[in-house]
Amino acid sequence: MQPESSADFLILRALGGRVEETTAVYLPLEGDDVTSATFGLPTGEDLGDARSAGMLRDAAVLSSRAITGPFRSLGRIAVEPRPYQLVPLLMALKLDPVRLLIADDVGIGKTIEAGLIARELLDRGEITRFSVLCPPHLAEQWQGELQERFHIDTELVLPSTVRRLERGLPTGESVFDRYPFTIVSLDYIKSERHRGEYLRAAPELIIVDEAHTCADAGQTRRSSQHQRHQLLRELAADTSRSLLLVTATPHSGNEEAFRSLLSLLNPAFAHLPEDLTGAQNQTARRELAKYFVQRKRGDIRHYMQADTPFPERDDGDVPYSLTPEYKRLFDKVLTYARESLEQGDGSHRQRVRWWSMLALLRSLASSPAAAASTLRNRAVVSEADSTAEADELGRRTILDQIDDETNEGIDVVPGSQENDDDTSSHRKRLLAYAREAEALAGQPDQKLAAVIKLVREFVNQGHAPIVFCRFIPTAEYVAEALRHSLPKGVDIAAVTGTLAPEEREARILELSNSEKRVLVATDCLSEGVNLQTAFDAIIHYDLSWNPTRHEQREGRVDRYGQPHPKVYVRTMYGTDNQIDGIVLDVLIRKHKTIRSSLGISVPVPTQSDELIEAIFEGLLLRGLDRSGTQQGVLFNNLDDYVKPKAADLGRKWDAAAERERRSQTVFAQASLKPDEVMQELESATAALGGANLLERFLTSTIPAHKGTITRMNTGAFDLDLANSPVALKDLVRADQQRLRVRLAPPQGPTETLLTRAHPFTETLATYVLDTALDEHLDGAAKRAGVMRTRAVTTRTTLLLARFRYHLTTTQGDLTWQTFAEDIVPLAYQGNPDTARWLTDDAAAALLTAEPSANIDAGQAREYHQRFLDHSTALLPHLEEVAATRAATLLDAHQRVREAAKAKGLRYQAAPLLPVDILGAYTYLPA
Repeated sequence: MQPESSADFLILRALGGRVEETTAVYLPLEGDDVTSATFGLPTGEDLGDARSAGMLRDAAVLSSRAITGPFRSLGRIAVEPRPYQLVPLLMALKLDPVRLLIADDVGIGKTIEAGLIARELLDRGEITRFSVLCPPHLAEQWQGELQERFHIDTELVLPSTVRRLERGLPTGESVFDRYPFTIVSLDYIKSERHRGEYLRAAPELIIVDEAHTCADAGQTRRSSQHQRHQLLRELAADTSRSLLLVTATPHSGNEEAFRSLLSLLNPAFAHLPEDLTGAQNQTARRELAKYFVQRKRGDIRHYMQADTPFPERDDGDVPYSLTPEYKRLFDKVLTYARESLEQGDGSHRQRVRWWSMLALLRSLASSPAAAASTLRNRAVVSEADSTAEADELGRRTILDQIDDETNEGIDVVPGSQENDDDTSSHRKRLLAYAREAEALAGQPDQKLAAVIKLVREFVNQGHAPIVFCRFIPTAEYVAEALRHSLPKGVDIAAVTGTLAPEEREARILELSNSEKRVLVATDCLSEGVNLQTAFDAIIHYDLSWNPTRHEQREGRVDRYGQPHPKVYVRTMYGTDNQIDGIVLDVLIRKHKTIRSSLGISVPVPTQSDELIEAIFEGLLLRGLDRSGTQQGVLFNNLDDYVKPKAADLGRKWDAAAERERRSQTVFAQASLKPDEVMQELESATAALGGANLLERFLTSTIPAHKGTITRMNTGAFDLDLANSPVALKDLVRADQQRLRVRLAPPQGPTETLLTRAHPFTETLATYVLDTALDEHLDGAAKRAGVMRTRAVTTRTTLLLARFRYHLTTTQGDLTWQTFAEDIVPLAYQGNPDTARWLTDDAAAALLTAEPSANIDAGQAREYHQRFLDHSTALLPHLEEVAATRAATLLDAHQRVREAAKAKGLRYQAAPLLPVDILGAYTYLPA
């Protein structure tokens, strides 16, 4: 019976059942037919062999979701947290409300850390609803992670889904009243139209991803970032609401923006001194450390005696040169661009022409396909009605700004034509250039030849690369060329913004199943999709003009869970393209140097767009010397004009990096001591059944059900259930009757990562437990056994006991109950009425005892009957153990919450009696 039962409703869950299997009985309809059930003792018909006790115990532990221990959530999740990932959880449980800034490095697992906190608060009953606020292109990733890893079903609240969700809602009820768990587009909900309703119905916990985009650094009130900050400030004004801010770049040298984030956690942090160093600020640092966690990969690679493998990085540059034909087309286009700009009259149309020419030059540097498409299409900026609007459209579509709102549309060619007048002389010249560009496709394109050679080398070496391109036509052009150039058996797929997000995911999944594979993608995949299990190399076919975009691309494969020890990054650039040289030296390499030194990234302190625009200003407007045609007329003498701009950017960037270096020292105050984390880690591991539980269960259970399990040299296991009982095969999907599995990350693309909460594990454990407990089924696990063994010197009885508890939490006038259970081996020597009880370790050791002699079946039943005849004498001790373990559970539960001085939370733990005896096994001396 579940604690939610009432006078009219009996809320029930099957023994070993999941929360989803809870049901209700309406008592007024049932009358007196509903009576309390008792859990019977194992009978003489339940006798089994030596494997029975361990198999039944492991199945019972793996079937349980409401485990004991310091954390209520670990039994319900399909991920085994690394020790360092428990630190934010412990920090969160020391706060009420939970207000935390999680700023761990890219690829460490911030989503898992935030999900753990949400799941724990749910399972403790402290929250009933939560929202994730994130950029829309990350919404589906969050939804998938929460469902797959934490078994939390969420609804996406996006402009494209709201109408469906609102359909049928009664007047006065919002989407957030109806759906307890939501993933919300931050830029949808921040608007004046939707913000008020969300503030009224917002849940008790808010998780904010990419939280740095919500910092307030004095932007105008109309700016998107200012609106996001206003929304969060109003949400944080409710002092009972919990708030998790998640970002890999919280500081970045901007003190004002950083303080605005911190003030959402605690208003007092808005007034922290700018310089927090020195003994006089020790109290402020210690207080801030309670709310702020930031680790680099080096900090957690060997944390708490657990190794977390991250791949090594192999970086390299791949130069290429333009053919004479390609250079001649560049020369013509540059001449056309200068002539077009010289004809300007100073109106906003000249600014439109400026951006159109930049689009043309950039697409020509990308590929003949992108150039032809740009030359034939109308410029996006031609829709602008003012200079300011032209600049906004131009920067968004041509430069590589990291758009906080969406990744959609970033790979579309921007176009260069100003109008659709067929008689325009400009249009005729552009169409002629388009035909010339199309003629350059294939062999005259040395950039394409270079990437084909590079991809062929990677594939031959057994690697799976991703080729990142700037524009959709370039990606399709490169993918088609690779299909014609690589041997049969190499699968190549292009993923661009032309595909809907779900189609992209399906195409990548299909490609991942190929033995040899190459993915060609645009920056629609640079965020939100983790590809580390299927790919291990990145090729930057087109240089991004923002180094953060390079890092995002590389972060798709260079992260925790990458099965290869090394990932490869190759950056292509034109040796006769001085723009590439400047971008590579001033932006990309500088960014990598700072990251290598600090261990984390420091974004460009001012927009890199300023440098890019300066390059093109020098190129197009300064009347450069065009005499040196051997080096390419496009790119002569840029250095003299750009060097001062680059030097100024470098100084600002170095200053920001130095501030970040100092902030790491200041904010690296550990609010948790290692021994605190180790204590809770050991308690959690014990509650979960031990580190080797899953392997032990699989290796004993699958052969017992006529399946095979083979350990591979790689550490993976091959499972085959083809000959297992039909009833078991029917419980698992047809495609899971043969599996290659791994029990710990990283797993390969054709391997399944099994955890205790994986559907396969859960199904197998439930089957073993159900067939053991049902007297009408002949299961492999048995509830009783008698054997002779050298593991004992006197008659010893092992009990497999199931203890159940109600945990009651009180906060103010509110009281709620949660449920926990524990599977414990207990052992005694002699008779029940004079039992000499063994230690917990000695009892657990009997689970692996081996038989050393046969015993007659009749004699076995006789010994088991002796146990049954005197079993009532054991009840006082079992009740005493139940009370002791309830006290231990209460201590563990409040040690991580109430002992941390969380406000007003009081706990009680009561055992549910009588104790269930799942199994009873008698061991006789050999």
